[in-house]
Amino acid sequence: MLLEQNLTIADMQKHSLTFWWLVECWPQVFNKLIRRYKYLEKGFEDEVKKLLLFLKGFSESERNKLAMLTGVLLANGTLNAYILNSLYNENLVTEGVSAAFAVKLFKSWINEKDINAVAASLRKVSMDNRLMELFPANKQSVEHFTKYFTEAGLKELSEYVRNQQTIGARKELQKELQEQMSRGDPFKDIILYVKEEMKRNNIPEPVVIGIVWSSVMSTVEWNKKEELVTEQAIKHLKQYSPLLAAFTTQGQSELTLLLKIQEYCYDNIHFMKAFQKIVVLFYKAEVLSEEPILKWYKDAHVAKGKSVFLEQMKKFVEWLKNAEESESEAEEGD
Repeated sequence: MLLEQNLTIADMQKHSLTFWWLVECWPQVFNKLIRRYKYLEKGFEDEVKKLLLFLKGFSESERNKLAMLTGVLLANGTLNAYILNSLYNENLVTEGVSAAFAVKLFKSWINEKDINAVAASLRKVSMDNRLMELFPANKQSVEHFTKYFTEAGLKELSEYVRNQQTIGARKELQKELQEQMSRGDPFKDIILYVKEEMKRNNIPEPVVIGIVWSSVMSTVEWNKKEELVTEQAIKHLKQYSPLLAAFTTQGQSELTLLLKIQEYCYDNIHFMKAFQKIVVLFYKAEVLSEEPILKWYKDAHVAKGKSVFLEQMKKFVEWLKNAEESESEAEEGD
């Protein structure tokens, strides 16, 4: 394959290469050959995949060199990330070879590029959610992965995997939540399930209230007429108020819900006039309280529909402020 250089890929393990030759010269040799002879590309990747399957035949020093070289070749586009499938070989995983090799490889890859470029390459071949498979089944946890790769100096990779797992858990939570609502499961069962998932996946309440709001709003086919959709929304949300209230026990959760309502009403034009009525409904149902509403009105709102929604809320906010002042005066009188 590499007759131009009188060297086969398998011969690499027989040569003691300096780091400079490893990360500068060899990648250039392979890159220039493949660019010149395009038909070599597929064969080269197949050979590398075979090499990775037989990592146990290399010494630790040779594996480290091959890992660094592979990382550089991935970074410059000479290799496609799908070659990493070889690292999921059961024997390599069980004996810890895959994880150790991955540390050197990712260090080299990230050093040449950055974590965002690496993540993009992994996503293209659907490997962004498979990195924990570098460990045996009994060690495939975010905690173990994070500890292992952070201690190896790859904190950015650890954080990436943690974020990927969290995103996956959130998507799964929303999917299951929508199915439970469609079946008409009792709220107490839904609340118990969501709280267990929050604890298991370490999902904060402000994130959960956003998921619950989206799920609640997706269970209905909304009327297209503005004058009818508000009435429909109030009836629907009044029914689901106990569920929403279970996940607004923190001020930040309430503020998150307010922002979700604002964005939803802006993005769905038929809801533009419904914003104030939804907020008042949630206030009366004890889903929202005075302080987050006042904070939203003062400076925590977003730009979407700002002028329209602030105008809608003006009288209600004035009423809240007056009520607060009256309560303060009453307390002082006591």
